[in-house]
Amino acid sequence: MKIRRMFTNAAATLAVFASLSALPTHATAADAKVQLMFVQSAASFKADDKTLRLVNVSPQTIWFTDRPVRQAGHATMPNYLKEWTAAAGPNNFSKDPPNATLSVYAPGKSENTLTVVKIFDPVVQGKDLVYRYTLIEGKVPTAGGATSLFIDWIGPGGGVGPGFHGVGVGGRGVGWR
Repeated sequence: MKIRRMFTNAAATLAVFASLSALPTHATAADAKVQLMFVQSAASFKADDKTLRLVNVSPQTIWFTDRPVRQAGHATMPNYLKEWTAAAGPNNFSKDPPNATLSVYAPGKSENTLTVVKIFDPVVQGKDLVYRYTLIEGKVPTAGGATSLFIDWIGPGGGVGPGFHGVGVGGRGVGWR
């Protein structure tokens, strides 16, 4: 029984990773339950009224799933950026741009700043990752220290459901409601 569970978990991990590294052909009923969420971290942050710049962004993007199959891993920046192209299949971020919660720490503040945005058109510029954005909720700081971007899921159906406005909105930390 324990070996069967380990084999099932390993197979689920491979299935989730394959969605990041291979071109999907079509979604099956089992795939409909797996939706990938992403986290990007950067040393600092800059923004203007149209772009967000993750300064010295990690070359690895963390991905994870929620119920019913909880899995996690890392994707290289090139593999993450593939999720923004038609090569990723019909459920790609360029077709259905995700919402994301921006968490920025600023010197002298006791709490991080949380802002919900819709992100578009990622471009790598040296060690930085730049997105165009539209504001959904909060106020985008013009600069800050350590930054994380919590990006809503992609999977069969793509994007987010009605009424969902980002990860961790309304409190400190991911998933606080």
